[in-house]
Amino acid sequence: MEQLWDIFTSINGTSVVASPLNMLLSLLLAFVLGQVIAWGYYFTHTGLSYSRTFVQSLVVITIVIATIMNIIGNNIVTAFGLMGALAIIRFRNVVKDTRDLVFIFCTLVIGMAVGTQRYFIAIAATVFLILVIFYLHVTHFGSRQPYNGFLRFDFPGNIDPSHPVMSILKRFCHKYTLLSANESYDDDKVAYAYQLIVRNSKQNERLIKELESIEGVEQITITMQEQLLEA
Repeated sequence: MEQLWDIFTSINGTSVVASPLNMLLSLLLAFVLGQVIAWGYYFTHTGLSYSRTFVQSLVVITIVIATIMNIIGNNIVTAFGLMGALAIIRFRNVVKDTRDLVFIFCTLVIGMAVGTQRYFIAIAATVFLILVIFYLHVTHFGSRQPYNGFLRFDFPGNIDPSHPVMSILKRFCHKYTLLSANESYDDDKVAYAYQLIVRNSKQNERLIKELESIEGVEQITITMQEQLLEA
């Protein structure tokens, strides 16, 4: 344990000692820190683009980069040789989410730090990155409140601002916008469509019941949409 602690505290980044113990320590640390980054991605991910293979790749990339840095060491010839070899590889999977690309970059940096035996920097950077990631996730930093529902119903006639329908929407919604009012020539009814920001989606059934209590309001439907655009 004392030897491991000496290795951890004595490396200042000026040279890489490619001893078996140093390489083993760097690979194990890359494995642990790669999992920390991957778990951070797992717990803060939103939307429909989740991929189990991508999460696993975050762990493997950290180990691979650490291995590459151990191979290179201080040998500039080896560095250029690996650059040429890696340039041959063509990655055909397009990273659609900018956030995914950031996590890949994080694993690359952590892997480089571990591979060059800058262990303290690697651990400190990982802890700080995870704290920032969870802070952004918990506080919903940068998010906007989108319209999250669509209301449709039929009503025989025009709806003015003083109509009971408007008072109901004001009580149940933060905001609402009329999208369309299409008149039917067969039964003289108007099909209304509103875009809503509901106060509480659990109250949707109550909203429907109160709208149904208004004479003439028929065919009421509410469609909720998930907040995928900001994910």
